Amino acid sequence: MVSGGGTNLQALIDAEKRGELKSGKLALVIASKEGAYALERAKKAGIPTAVIPRRAYATQEAFDKAILDAWGEARIDLVVLAGYLSILTANVTGAYEGRIINVHPSLIPSFCGAGFYGLRVHEAALEKGVKVTGATVHIVNEVPDGGKILLQKAVEVREGDTPETLQKRVMEEAEWLLLPQAAEMMCQKLPALYD
Repeated sequence: MVSGGGTNLQALIDAEKRGELKSGKLALVIASKEGAYALERAKKAGIPTAVIPRRAYATQEAFDKAILDAWGEARIDLVVLAGYLSILTANVTGAYEGRIINVHPSLIPSFCGAGFYGLRVHEAALEKGVKVTGATVHIVNEVPDGGKILLQKAVEVREGDTPETLQKRVMEEAEWLLLPQAAEMMCQKLPALYD
């Protein structure tokens, strides 16, 4: 599940090419909007894509059903939120309980929850004056960034950092390493939903 440029998706694609995703495969990329560059990354890697924008559905229930139908048709066992900017409802998280993971650009419980995404997280970290930040991969539940923590990695905050430089370092030193590790870890331990 993606919304933008797909750098976290690219980390997963690269890990799959290196043989680090041994227990699963990238089977579908769903974008929240047309034109997301992540769709191009998926197409170049030969991964099927779909676009499911919230505004295309009259109700939240219809949107939830579209997502769940797409996952079911593709026989998805594990969902990875890789820069997906929509909050999934309890209907969706409940249907895939313990099978959705997300990477968040901070050390949860700091700078997380509703409204904390993208540069906002790094702006908040810099405003607070923390010396260490990082990334967290967690199970997704109905509480934004509230699920069980799977992996974390610390990243140093440097003198003179801007939100942009800090974001880049957190992605390179933590997010792009943790997300493939967590995906492999989950694929190893989850029983298949579909035979």
